[in-house]
Amino acid sequence: MKFKKLNNNEKMPFISFGVYEISPEETKNTVLNALEAGYTSFDNAQVYYNEKEVGEAIKESEIPRDELFLTTKNWVSNSGYDKTIKAVNKSLQDLQTDYVDLMFIHEPFGDYYGSYRALEDLQKEGKVLSIGVSNFDMGRLIDLDMNNDITPQVNQIETSPYVQQYEANEVMNSLGVVHQSWGPLSDGVGSLLSNPILLEIAEKYGKSTGQVIFRWLIDRDIPFACRTIKPHRMKENIDVFDFKLNKKDIEKIKQLDDGENPFEYLLDPELAEDFNSEIV
Repeated sequence: MKFKKLNNNEKMPFISFGVYEISPEETKNTVLNALEAGYTSFDNAQVYYNEKEVGEAIKESEIPRDELFLTTKNWVSNSGYDKTIKAVNKSLQDLQTDYVDLMFIHEPFGDYYGSYRALEDLQKEGKVLSIGVSNFDMGRLIDLDMNNDITPQVNQIETSPYVQQYEANEVMNSLGVVHQSWGPLSDGVGSLLSNPILLEIAEKYGKSTGQVIFRWLIDRDIPFACRTIKPHRMKENIDVFDFKLNKKDIEKIKQLDDGENPFEYLLDPELAEDFNSEIV
């Protein structure tokens, strides 16, 4: 597995196994299968409602804790300093661990400044090794960085061939914030996996279109989280270190960017209400 060095000298695996939209009933066996397939990094969140099951799987696996990289995210209803401290401790309890490797603020809503200062203190205590944000546009990221003591280690944002985030990537690189991708396969939207350009490139390398997309992110130096409940897909998704895309292929993939603003949803007042009303 390839690793990405963070600005606090911690190392994050390039590929994380995501458990978003995996039911609690399926989570434990899915995580055990992922561990068997070779995953060591797991991407979770309080609002996924399956932290407890992830913790159970890791305990049952008996894999030493220091060989794993655990990420989770603090939800909007738990924002603010005191609520964040309480919620992170609950996450640690559910995950059956003394610390998480990376703790995100899940969305830029609620009192996320209070949450971030709580994460700074939790990092100093060693309960959180690295801290970051998720779904922060570049204006909010810069503002957060300028008004706090610790620069976020990671910003996890939607990044796929349809949403390529080149400008955001430049800003994050300038700040020393690692750009991590969620939704690299666009969750099947727009028939991404059957796109003719990707199919042509995949045939050239003898790989699947999904593997081409994951390799494209690696070649851009962008770690990512991906998910599947199928064991054969789990193995396929991490079998991406034996080839490399050339510049011509990367230029072809650039044609697929839809050009839309990936952060526009943050301006939706109904979404703000929904996020603030979902209690975790």
